[in-house]
Amino acid sequence: MIGLSTRRTAAVAAVLALSAAGCSGPGTPPAAPVATAAAAATPAPPAAPSPVPAARAGLGGRPSPSARPCTVFPADNVWHADVSRLPVHPRSAAMIGAIGGGAVHADFGSGRWEGAPIGIPVTVVPAGQRRVPVTFGYADESDPGPYPIPPDAAVEGGPDGTGDRHVIVWDRAACRAYELFDAHRSGAGWRAGSGAVFDLRSNRLRRAGWTSADAAGLSILAGLVRYDEVAAGRIDHAIRVTVPRTRTGWTWPATHSASSATDPALPQLGQRLRLKRSVDLSRLPRQARIVAEAMRRYGLVVADHGSAWFLSGAPDPRWDNDDLHALGGLRGSDFEVVDAAGLMVSAGSGATG
Repeated sequence: MIGLSTRRTAAVAAVLALSAAGCSGPGTPPAAPVATAAAAATPAPPAAPSPVPAARAGLGGRPSPSARPCTVFPADNVWHADVSRLPVHPRSAAMIGAIGGGAVHADFGSGRWEGAPIGIPVTVVPAGQRRVPVTFGYADESDPGPYPIPPDAAVEGGPDGTGDRHVIVWDRAACRAYELFDAHRSGAGWRAGSGAVFDLRSNRLRRAGWTSADAAGLSILAGLVRYDEVAAGRIDHAIRVTVPRTRTGWTWPATHSASSATDPALPQLGQRLRLKRSVDLSRLPRQARIVAEAMRRYGLVVADHGSAWFLSGAPDPRWDNDDLHALGGLRGSDFEVVDAAGLMVSAGSGATG
């Protein structure tokens, strides 16, 4: 995440240097794997006593049959809004031009890039996961701990990663997401640049002006492409995307700005983009096509600064990287900015009308 205005200038420079070197974008550098994600591929045998709870089996793990299902935000949340028929924003052409005409890049996949799995990892924890203290560099805009983050939680970029180092913990029993930016182990707990807790059964947004683990103040989990969705044949939400520059201020549902630029051609954090209906998707391989269909129906949400058109997702060994690379056939000119203001019910809520 490119952080709280000028307070993260040094971090911005370091991460942009990584981008210039050809690695993943600043908003989404290579990441550690989803916690024990391989366990999702085949049913686990009866669990023996282990220091790692069997319930933390990655995104493919199933909650207890008696547990109330936990979706990532309610069905009427803006992340799940169909934007395929929304009007085009009057400054769409200028904003798309400012983002650039380069290729779309799936910043997630299988295998490793520069020693770390590719994507933003998600650690699923069981009910009753022990809470530990978390200290924040930007405590004034962070939700205070303790957080239920295990000592072996997956860190974006791996234990020695130097990028955004996001940690995303999904407590499906409590239906909450705990998200950290620049996370590091510290004694019995963690320290981070910033952190946010999201009640996934609520539409409530963060306080106006507050960041999260993402520059836009939004949930990272909500915008990740996850393998289990694609395996099921459908992504039902917008996708997180990074762009090189944004304009000061934010567009609903974002709550935070990370720029002082005033050029009206630049998009704002929270801006909703959409793949044009005219783009032919029939020749895309299955995994890429499902992602593209989501970009057409639910769109993209500008969430952070980074390489242009980098899509965020969780790593998984079952991704077909050749399939995902086919998304590179889509260009910036294949997208448009939509005017999503008509969806808003309240500035403090992600609910749509």
